[in-house]
Amino acid sequence: MIDFDPGTAAPTKGTNQRNGGDLVVETLEALGAKTVFGIPGQHALGLFDAMGRGNLHFVSSRVENNSAFAADGYSRATGEVGVLFLSTGPGALTSLAGLQEAYATGVPMVVVASQIPLEGLGARRKGMLHQLDDQKASAANVTKSQRLIQHASGIPSAIQDAWTEAISSPQGPVWIEIPQNVLLDPIMVPPVEDALAEAADNPPRVELIREAVKWLSTAERPAIIAGGGTRRGRAEKSLLSIAEQLRAPVICTPGGNGAFPWNHELSLQSWIEDRYMTDLLEDADVLIVIGSSLGEVTSNYFTFEPRGRIIQIDAEPRVLESNRPGLGIRADAGQALAALDEALAAAGASDSATRSWHGTSPEDLVKESLAKVKARLESQDLAKELKFMSDIREAVPADMQTFWDMTIAAYWGWSCWDAREGQFHSAQGAGGLGYGFPAAIGGAVGLETTGKPGRVLAVSGDGSSMYSISELATARQHNIPVTWLIVDDGGYGILREYMVGAFGKATATELARPDFVKLAESFGVPARRVAPEEVGDALKASFEADGPNVVVVETLLKMFGPTHLDD
Repeated sequence: MIDFDPGTAAPTKGTNQRNGGDLVVETLEALGAKTVFGIPGQHALGLFDAMGRGNLHFVSSRVENNSAFAADGYSRATGEVGVLFLSTGPGALTSLAGLQEAYATGVPMVVVASQIPLEGLGARRKGMLHQLDDQKASAANVTKSQRLIQHASGIPSAIQDAWTEAISSPQGPVWIEIPQNVLLDPIMVPPVEDALAEAADNPPRVELIREAVKWLSTAERPAIIAGGGTRRGRAEKSLLSIAEQLRAPVICTPGGNGAFPWNHELSLQSWIEDRYMTDLLEDADVLIVIGSSLGEVTSNYFTFEPRGRIIQIDAEPRVLESNRPGLGIRADAGQALAALDEALAAAGASDSATRSWHGTSPEDLVKESLAKVKARLESQDLAKELKFMSDIREAVPADMQTFWDMTIAAYWGWSCWDAREGQFHSAQGAGGLGYGFPAAIGGAVGLETTGKPGRVLAVSGDGSSMYSISELATARQHNIPVTWLIVDDGGYGILREYMVGAFGKATATELARPDFVKLAESFGVPARRVAPEEVGDALKASFEADGPNVVVVETLLKMFGPTHLDD
């Protein structure tokens, strides 16, 4: 082990004395952590030295933001807590955009950042390397809470508390920082043998469920919007039961994609940005909104004007009624829907045999609405785009998890992707670039760690792929089974389309880019370039290979026409 002088960070003589870093590793292992993502740094070396004496699997990224995305993907793919180790100052700050995505989407993570030695804290400008006035304040906008641990004896309890907070709804990342000398100084604390973290209970209030049942008992045209909270709360089974009891059409937001069976007779799928769907939802006399703020995308860019009453269920109290008044139920989606499902059945409130939308059955209404969406798409010269997305869907195994960057293909995916038995993950929470590939790396690592087939698909554009291109080295180093589809259109395609639509021309959207095939091969990662019509076969072949690989398609995809703008 390398020891350090806390004042100078100069290496001294190796010892076998346990230190604060050991307490971090031991506590995480006791809580069930198996994998850690991050990048070593001077003040954090105590953490990494301690990992050498433990059993945590470390995946070293090349940029801290991508480490955060990887921990996010690990958590989404497995349902476990993602763990991230960060160095002080620039390393910690570089992670923040990735943490914003996790925070916005409700992904449980424990973030352990190092700090300068204790003597430099308190906004004194001692000129220490990486020094910030208040490092944890920088994370305040992108994490649930922030803790500074100043004594080694406080490490196990602080990490246990952070883990508990991370998994308690609303879930999210929790920030802990530990000064360099606290990580390195010898300790008297015995090894951590056990740690317990249980999610705090977040049930719905009884009177609110009772009131919701009253509303639904008299509803003629109930409908449901299933947001990301439905998936985070593992509420899919209760959602299906409630929908069938009420014969209520269900539409999923991008974050909720996969929460309801795609081909169910009550499924409006995920065409949340289409005016036909907006019109249907506006006509509902009672609308159940689960795990969604009815924000920009879900409200079809704030054009949604519901005429009925709204029952809004969300674990985050700040979301309730943030865009529309309604009966706000602060609760975990899983607990809330289970309670509502039981109460509806007990009350016999689901007299849905004669349910009618102005003379049309809910099932026929769903068919008609989906047919209208299809007809609208087919009238817009989008045959290439529709086939491209269909070919990808048919190539991807039904149970494979997919990770999508902010790119035109992903915007299509928000609406048209049938997750089947897999899971659909995208960066729509914060909307930053660079999510797809590093999140897929984390997801693949997580699946393999839990004993499941690890192959996953990442989808990026040429612009977004450059944010995480260095992670080809990570994928190769760890032989991670990720297939990365890069759709190369020579620029920021969606911004180009927005600008041309708004101003008649695009400015600063065109990009010089590398030969992605040669670049991937320079990292030792097999790659191929194919025509759009060959993407399905190329993906199938890539899925059969070992380790990482890349498929590049040079094509310009268009978005379907927006329906929130005046004709």
